[in-house]
Amino acid sequence: MRLQKKIYLLFMAFLTITFVNAQNKPASPAASATSKINGATISINYSSPSVKGRAIWGELIPFNKVWRAGANDATTFETDKELTIEGKKLPAGKYSFFVIPNEKESVIIFNKEAKQWGAYKYKEAEDQLRVTVKQQMADSSTESLVYNITKNSIVLSWEKWNIPISVK
Repeated sequence: MRLQKKIYLLFMAFLTITFVNAQNKPASPAASATSKINGATISINYSSPSVKGRAIWGELIPFNKVWRAGANDATTFETDKELTIEGKKLPAGKYSFFVIPNEKESVIIFNKEAKQWGAYKYKEAEDQLRVTVKQQMADSSTESLVYNITKNSIVLSWEKWNIPISVK
């Protein structure tokens, strides 16, 4: 009887620890992408939300509204050298990175106020650069939001969209 009680208590402790650890995992974990394009080091820091069976574009992320391009804090974009983004100059620096999606294209925003929670206090007057890009439908769904830096672009991928941004 004593052994059974010990086994039962050990089992209950294991379940409790497992439950507590599961509760500590963030719903949108911190993520980053860092690479070089034409000698400039680019770093993108963001929180990566998951689709979790939800409709994303036009529903969870409304069309024609500023979105923080991730979860929690606004996504940050940092470059140590001037870049050309979609043909327009972006000075070296650290920026908040926002997107205004709609059905046909997305407005990409680099805002001078680098540290912001979400897009709640976003001010258009603080924008350093705005460009418009056409998103692409992906062949497969991307569960967790991810940024990929290639030799001449940055691509935001989530659900069934890829939002490519030309960088030189």
